[in-house]
Amino acid sequence: MFDKQMIFMEYIVRDAAIEDVPKILELIKELAVYEKEPNAVTITVDDLEKEGFGKDPLFQCFVAVTNDQIMGMALVYYRFSTWKGRTIHLEDLIVKEAMRGTGAGTALYKRVMEYAKQKNVKRVEWNVLDWNTPAVDFYIKSGAKILKGWQVVQMDEEGLCAFVSGN
Repeated sequence: MFDKQMIFMEYIVRDAAIEDVPKILELIKELAVYEKEPNAVTITVDDLEKEGFGKDPLFQCFVAVTNDQIMGMALVYYRFSTWKGRTIHLEDLIVKEAMRGTGAGTALYKRVMEYAKQKNVKRVEWNVLDWNTPAVDFYIKSGAKILKGWQVVQMDEEGLCAFVSGN
């Protein structure tokens, strides 16, 4: 832990490559632990490689690298708003716990916003847990709006199967 110190390191943010996928999955699993869902990750390296690096990739991923080590990642994909048109969803922005406070998260966030601008989308949207005050504070400070009154709704695989089968 760095106890509120800012540590500045040299790093780059680049497009993820297929050989980065095992480290990306490690970061996803680390996020699941942080979000108190350590057993929730079921995706595999093969899934990520197939869905993100195949002929028609479903997502774009950026990685923050220092000393040839991946210290963070951001994963985005397109959505469509009936009110605004094409948008980008930021699924996850993750920095290794030991590397937080280095500026990598800010650099990844900036890269996502630059990517969105390059793609000429109408907005970028994402979810944040209400108890993750460092993230909430950062987003507000950056100019993002936290929408009040909206709740995230999900249908998991079990619920989907039950609904479709009429149970």
